[in-house]
Amino acid sequence: MSDPMTLNQRIVLASRPVGAPTSENFRMERVALPDLADGQVLLKTVFLSLDPYMRGRMSDAPSYAAPVEIGEVMTGGAVSRVERSLNPKFQEGDLVVGATGWQSHSINDGRSIIPIPALPSPSMALGVLGMPGMTAYMGLMDIGQPKAGETLVVAAASGAVGSVVGQVAKIKGLHVVGVAGGAKKCRYVVDELGFDACIDHRSPDFAEELAQACPKGIDIYYENVGGKVFDAVVPLLNPKARIPLCGLIASYNAHEAPSGPDRLPLLQRTLLTKRVRIQGFIVFDDYGDRQPEFLSAMAPWVRDGKVKFREDVVDGLEQAPDAFIGMLEGRNFGKLVVRVSRD
Repeated sequence: MSDPMTLNQRIVLASRPVGAPTSENFRMERVALPDLADGQVLLKTVFLSLDPYMRGRMSDAPSYAAPVEIGEVMTGGAVSRVERSLNPKFQEGDLVVGATGWQSHSINDGRSIIPIPALPSPSMALGVLGMPGMTAYMGLMDIGQPKAGETLVVAAASGAVGSVVGQVAKIKGLHVVGVAGGAKKCRYVVDELGFDACIDHRSPDFAEELAQACPKGIDIYYENVGGKVFDAVVPLLNPKARIPLCGLIASYNAHEAPSGPDRLPLLQRTLLTKRVRIQGFIVFDDYGDRQPEFLSAMAPWVRDGKVKFREDVVDGLEQAPDAFIGMLEGRNFGKLVVRVSRD
């Protein structure tokens, strides 16, 4: 039986945001844990991942996944430790990863959690060796189809996905240009991650600076952002360019159509005349069966220091809403995780 004195701290969706989320859209609750049934495990959350896709789950607009309902625990991947097990596949003390949500504890039947090996930090299973890393690798390799000598541009270049995209592209012999917000992030992308250039999207001359960094045009644009970055990229696309469409964080908080001229005809003409391939993807829907392929490539690169990663760690589950709001504003620097418990 679960300890009747143990309470689960959880953050639920209190209301749907209109525009940017606010703290009022979240509510902290404390509820008693039920007893374990045969086949179940009691999990204690160690690290919670915060990712841009969660903004979409807060809305009830049609999407690729069901929204979080009002009063439900916010969705999210996490690394947890097995505290108690009535499932022969898991032992007390095992580390696992799964979509257990914004909460301190959870009960699972074992079918939606995966054991993870010992890592320098268990949170790596939420970043470079987890969903963001696999998103970067599969989108680049399968849709981008990189070839040595080509030019790749990646938005949100200092983030969990963009940083891996650029480093893998460099390993494959490409000229890599990142886009990030602020001089500090741009220096990190060039000096630490080894990109050839990084352009600050806050610069008043952003479009011109991007063009100067891509003298041979753009063969692959890995899209994480949309907005003005995409507008600046389109005129630079080369014939038969490829665009893996991963995210559109610049418009996640939008609740009305953008102002200004209709850019769709220009985009359609560019896609047609330059035969550009643009493809959206959802990593586990489209590539879930290829996780071993990803890990066999990425794990040695990480071990050998060819792919570096940076984490932005926030302490305490109660800090998750503010950290998430800040992430959508670009305040984080690196893969954003919440340390829910000291392990």
